[in-house]
Parts: sequence; C-alpha cells; structure tokens
Amino acid sequence: MKRWIGFSRFSGLTRFNLVHLKNLVILSMVLSVAAQELNAQTPSKPAERHSYKIDLKVDFDRLTYTGTERVRWVNRGEKPTSVIYFHLYPNLRVGDQQFLTNGAPVDSDEPRIDVLEVRTGLDDTPLFSSLEDQGTTLRVNLREPVAPEGAAEVVIKFKGLVPEIDPDETSLTTHVVKQVSAALRSDRETRRARDINFRCRGVMLLGAAYPVLAVRDGDEWRRKVEPSVGDFIFNESADYEVTVAANPGVEVFTSGTETGPKNEKTGQTFTASALRDFAILAGRGLRSEHTEVQGINVRSIYLAEHERVGKRALVVAANALRVFTTLFGPLPFKTVSIAEAPLVAGLGSCEFSGLNIIASAYFVDFDSPAVRNLPEIIREQRPSVEESLEWAVAHLVAHQWWGAAVGNDPAREPLLDEALSSWSALLYYKSTYGEEKAAAVLNDQVRGVYRLYRTFGGDDMETNRPARDYRNTFQYAAIVSAKGALMFVDLQKTLGEEKVFAALRDYYQANLYEIAQLEDLRIALVAKAPVEQRRAIGRTFTRWLTSKRGDEDIAPPDQELAATLGLPTKQTPQKSGDKNALNALARVGKFFWQQVTRIR
Repeated sequence: MKRWIGFSRFSGLTRFNLVHLKNLVILSMVLSVAAQELNAQTPSKPAERHSYKIDLKVDFDRLTYTGTERVRWVNRGEKPTSVIYFHLYPNLRVGDQQFLTNGAPVDSDEPRIDVLEVRTGLDDTPLFSSLEDQGTTLRVNLREPVAPEGAAEVVIKFKGLVPEIDPDETSLTTHVVKQVSAALRSDRETRRARDINFRCRGVMLLGAAYPVLAVRDGDEWRRKVEPSVGDFIFNESADYEVTVAANPGVEVFTSGTETGPKNEKTGQTFTASALRDFAILAGRGLRSEHTEVQGINVRSIYLAEHERVGKRALVVAANALRVFTTLFGPLPFKTVSIAEAPLVAGLGSCEFSGLNIIASAYFVDFDSPAVRNLPEIIREQRPSVEESLEWAVAHLVAHQWWGAAVGNDPAREPLLDEALSSWSALLYYKSTYGEEKAAAVLNDQVRGVYRLYRTFGGDDMETNRPARDYRNTFQYAAIVSAKGALMFVDLQKTLGEEKVFAALRDYYQANLYEIAQLEDLRIALVAKAPVEQRRAIGRTFTRWLTSKRGDEDIAPPDQELAATLGLPTKQTPQKSGDKNALNALARVGKFFWQQVTRIR
C-alpha cells in the first residue's frame, strides 16, 4: 500500500529511429547502470523516518473509537515548509456519496474520523487546522517553517466510528455471485472506506483509523486520494508505538509486535519500525497460532471454528516467507500475520504492512459439520477453494516485500507490486512442490485467469495503466496481476533465473523503505544483464506492458466454452433486470463455482 504503489512517472520504452538518438539512449542507460552499481557498493545513510505514538481506545460494542497521536514529521524536501498534510482515509466517499463536514448525521454505512484538536508537540500550543479535499485531507499550519532535514511534532486528538456490515455481504455465495456479475456485465467496482474499516460477524477491522501523513514527493504533497478497483492507501514508511485498549474479552491483533504485558485499563502496547500503515484487527473468538522463521514471528489469526484452516494458512505463510527470504533478502519486520476477516464481496483479500487479511468466506473447513449445510455445488469445489487459499497466502506474504518493504504507488503503478507478488507466488510453488506443480499453477492461476477473462468478452489492455482504468477485480486480476506476472516469467527465460533473482535482490535493497517506480526495476534488471541482452529487456517490457498481444502470448478466448455457456462475444454493460443477463447468470453459475480459484 505504499505505491501502493510517482504514479505516472514511467514514460515507457519508446523506440527512436534516428541513430544519434539511439546512441544517446544507450549512453544514458550505461550511465544509469554504472550509477546504480556505485550506489549499491556505497550504502547511504538511512533517512530519518517519521514516527507515530498513538493511544487508542476502542469501544467494540458501540462501533466507535477515540485516540490521541503524537506525530514527528521529518522534512525530506529541499525547501522549508510551514504546512503539513494528513490523510483521513475513513472519510473517503465514492460516486454520489458526500462527506458531511458540518457535524450533520452520518451515513451509518460508511466509517468516519473527526479531528477534535491539533496542538504543537513542543509546548502544547493550539495549531490552526482545516479539512480539505472533501474531508479526506487535514491541513495543519505550523507556527514556524521547518527547514530541510528538520522535524516538527504535532499532537492530534480524534474520534471515529465504523459501520456494521450485513453478514450476507460477506458470504462465499455473495462473493461468487459478485464475480459472476463482474464477468458478465463488466460493472465498474470502486473500493470504499468501509471495505477496510468495519465490524461484521463479531470481528472489527480498522485498516486506516488514524490521521496519517500524506506522501511528500520532493516538495510536493500527494494529497489526492483516488478510489478505484485497486488499493487507495499510499503512505511513507514510519515507526510506530501504538497502545490499544478495548472492551473486556476482545482480542486485539495489529501490524506491530506486542511489547510488555497487557494492562487491563490502558491496554496493550505494540511497536514496529518502517511500516507504511498500522492496521488493527479485533474481536471476540479470535484465535492465533505462530511460529518463528528466520527471526520473524509468523502468525495466523482465525476464528475458533476455522482452526484447521488457520493452521494450514500458517504452514503456507511460513514456507512462503522462507522461500522469499532466500530469494530476495530478509524483511525488516518482526511480525508477519495472515488473518481472516469477513470482507465484503468483491474483495478477496487486502494487505497491510505486517498484517494480511483474507476474506473469511474462503476459510472453509470442509471437514466441519457446518459445511454439510452448504450446497453440494460448493462442497464439490473443495480442491479449488483450498488451492485458492494457498495461492492467496503466498501472494500476500510476497506483498510484504513488494508493497510494504519496497513501496510503490498503487493508484499510478499497481503493476509494480501486484505483478511481482503474483510472480513470487509462482516461485513459492516451484520451491515447495517442484516444476510440475508450479507449471500447473501457472496455467491455472495466471494464464487461466487471462483466458477466462477474454472468454467472457473482456478486452486485452495495456498492463501499465493506472488503477482507475480497470473496471473491476476481474479485469484487474487478468491484466495487472496475471498478464503482469507473465512478463517476469518471460524475463526468467530471457535472462535466466539467477540474473533475474540477483536483479530483484538489488532492487529490493536499493528501494527498501522507499517508494519505487517501474523505471527503478527496469534499471536493476539492465544492470544484471549482459550487454547483448539489455535491448531484450526493453522489448520485453514493451511487449507485455504497452502492447495488446495477450492472445498471442498467453491464450486466445475459448470459443468452444463461450458457445457452450451462451456467452456474448464482447462484454457490454447491462441494465439491472435485463432478462438476457439473468439467463446468462443462471447458465454460468455452476461453471463459475468451478472457477472460483481463478478470480481474485
């Protein structure tokens, strides 16, 4: 979530026809490679990070919380500034929704955060502050300008509330129906603040419950929060000390590591370094199992009735972390957790620094008595659902490298962490099960996603587009995650695994704690390639990222399957109640249950 991922800074790999311009490009490339190699040999002094000290009181039963945070902001720009900005992510509204800043009654279906006061951390003097950008940005005017490399401390008091989500919105049936609808109708999906700030089925997720510093790119603040089908949280790395107090009997898990014993009155303190966000999961009935892998506490968090599935997720997470550490280098985090939560349909998972969430709908224990009450069509899909869960765990653990440790802008360059994480999941399968299994997963989870999308009438698209250009999770998964991952598969064949792995290790070390761009990755690959292969890297990037050659490189639509299911040859938005759409939905229903693993 740290790009999420410079959003439109990647200008593409343009071919020049004039010989002298080609020579200039080659010279520039050589100088860039030399500079990167020099930087790798001469480590720079780590930049001082921002820090948060937060005291949070959560009233689980009333769906509210109050908090105070002391934030230390470091000016990494080149000019003094007397204004700093914070994001208020719970106030994000989409479509025709509006955030009411005048204290009017709040839409109970959305979360909300209100700033009560802002003071200087030096002498407790009140500071002027105001809400901007439809309530998603807090502007704070400092008393004096902060010079470059200088710092300022502010203290913010705030309160918030979260909605209660209807359990029917989170069931496995609803998840699959949502996927079918996206495939048939090409409906536009947009992530909402309630997707990661809610309570449902006795579990509360606070994915962005506090004012968080906006990203500052040089001397420019990245204030705009742009909702899309992708992630909308985009933060810089910071150090955290967070104390959370909750109702009796409510278990609390966070992105950080528990520090000291729990105090029944003041709560439990959690600390962590270099996180891009700090998420909180709370509830009665939550359980956890953990193991240590190369100095990191790997933890699985689950509801009591999903113990068998939760333990299996722990095994997968531990193995994935072991594989990725060997390939890319050690993580800077002390704790990495995989947790279940009742996410709304359309959102199968979400990732935060140190804490990954998978929809409870996919935590299906097929050996439990409760599953006997599910339709047979679901029980028949045990292998598919279990394979989907394993893929999701491996993919999410990879996000701790690509998105958390190395940041990127998810709105402008979602490819950078999504495609890398999908490709990394393939490496997990190869290391864990061998070539044959990895090849099967490649066909099913990656190539199969793209072909299914095209079979349902979806258009091939460029892979390096901003997240707003993708209509829904079906299209996003097929183009960004699947097609993007296949570029790295192609690079493996072109350069060889060892050169690609070496380049990824250098990219990881060079951009650790930073916000990377696609050009940084390209330069890392060029640096490890022999001179005769460097042009091939440019051609590979162009073919997979800016060309529409997916049918040629991956697979064309399955016309026989489309005819069998009575699918149209092209996706077209359809009106609610359209009889043709309803008939298609009925015909495709069973087929989609069998394809549940292929859609994220």
